[in-house]
Amino acid sequence: MKTEANKNYVHFVPTRILFGAGTLNQLGEQTMPGKKALIVISNGKSTRANGYLSRVETILDKAGISHVVFDQIQPNPTTDNVDAGAAFAREQACDFIVALGGGSVMDACKGIAAVATNGGKVWDYICFGTGGGKAISEKPLPIVAITTTAGTGSESDAGGVISNERTNEKTAIFGEGLFPVLAIIDPELMTSVPAKFTAYQGFDALFHSTEGYIASTASLMSEMYAKTAIENIGLGLAAAVKDGNDLDARARVAFANSLSSFVMCVGSCTSEHSLEHAMSAYHPALPHGAGLIMISKAYYTHFIERHVADDRFVSMARALGKTDATEPMDFIVALDKLQRDCGVADLKMSDYGIVPAEFETMAKNAMDSMGFLFACDRVQLTVADCVEIYKKSYK
Repeated sequence: MKTEANKNYVHFVPTRILFGAGTLNQLGEQTMPGKKALIVISNGKSTRANGYLSRVETILDKAGISHVVFDQIQPNPTTDNVDAGAAFAREQACDFIVALGGGSVMDACKGIAAVATNGGKVWDYICFGTGGGKAISEKPLPIVAITTTAGTGSESDAGGVISNERTNEKTAIFGEGLFPVLAIIDPELMTSVPAKFTAYQGFDALFHSTEGYIASTASLMSEMYAKTAIENIGLGLAAAVKDGNDLDARARVAFANSLSSFVMCVGSCTSEHSLEHAMSAYHPALPHGAGLIMISKAYYTHFIERHVADDRFVSMARALGKTDATEPMDFIVALDKLQRDCGVADLKMSDYGIVPAEFETMAKNAMDSMGFLFACDRVQLTVADCVEIYKKSYK
């Protein structure tokens, strides 16, 4: 039986996007949203070592834009990261942000943008878990997003995921004012990403769309974006992992990631993301994409066994490259093949310190901190269901 898509949807993505190899070179031709930029990068070495920071600084200099650098963003950005960045932006009188890096930088900049103009702490503006639930009443600092990875889609959406290390919560800040005003998606900047992180990030992009495709919120618009994203991940991800300099493969994955961002804007993810956020909330060394890979086969099998959107799983299997797919479980076959082709099929929770005794705690955390995604599942998960998914995924 065909699973019908919602015929109504709201499409609002006000970000101007420059997509394609070499588009960073066009930054200086764009109208900047301010006079002084806070350039935000991670606390790692890659942005400087690869020359991306110096390129951006040179372009801003030529455009007459002054700038300062904030370089304290962790791989899973924390409330302390965000609050420190916002304080620095105020101290330096910055009137816009240049987010330069991967999804963690993009996410953190959403919080920095809000707190810099609204005051307080970022957790004041979180509407989930123990967050304060305050409205973002003052216009956030405008964001120019220059992404160096293809995974989260945060360069063109209105949300950012932040970790509260004090409460072990990992959840999102949202607001229409948090859409970047400009996003540069240049696959040339992604050629320096190591193979395993290319895979982790690519699967994150894939799961934004596979979740969106089977979500109860799926619409005619979101399913169009999602299916095309899945197809491009199937065509490009393994090749990009094998040869990081393959610009065609990089472009396909970056395009898929961009479309997956639109899926989240027009529709939503499902509880798979909530379950992983709980894992990396307690174990921040775990890359988000790696955690998603670990639980993915058990997660999707759970819904397949309950005959949730059977036709959609067949369609996703075909989109991933298994063109002879006729059964929902063919999606798991296609997913497993892609994970093996990318060298990530045997990731272990235990390598990151996760133990089975934590499963119930993580399940409850997922439901408390990001329960809004559970509401998008076509069949509701219980705590016991979540624990079982973790158990079946454990190595």
